[in-house]
Amino acid sequence: SVRAAAATACADEFIEALPGRYSTELGERGAKLSTGQRQRISIARAVAKDAPILILDEPTASLDVDTERAVLERLTVWGRDKVIFLITHRIRTIRRADQVLFVEHGAVVEQGSHDALMNYPDGRYRAFASRESLAAINSNHA
Repeated sequence: SVRAAAATACADEFIEALPGRYSTELGERGAKLSTGQRQRISIARAVAKDAPILILDEPTASLDVDTERAVLERLTVWGRDKVIFLITHRIRTIRRADQVLFVEHGAVVEQGSHDALMNYPDGRYRAFASRESLAAINSNHA
């Protein structure tokens, strides 16, 4: 159902707060919504289709850490019997994946779990993860 999909995407609370709730017209491209709200609506639409394979490109890029965590936890429960591809640069998102495909220049160069890939001392994924973690630390102290 639409409501269940909205709940999976953590969109139900802000939808319920809209003047017309689920009947509210959002305007062209959801112009009345924040970027994070638009992302959650997009995720809800994808979930509502209930396809066996779901591909999401940077689905949580505009979400705060807590909302991102909640959305990913709910997607994990919803997607137990599905294949979900998450294309992302966020290490905290990647860590949740069963399998990581590390792609450079259009080719898979490493594959495995986050932990397994981090065990390769000279691995490309490990170097990427280290850079991203350092960048996240630096941006939090800026």
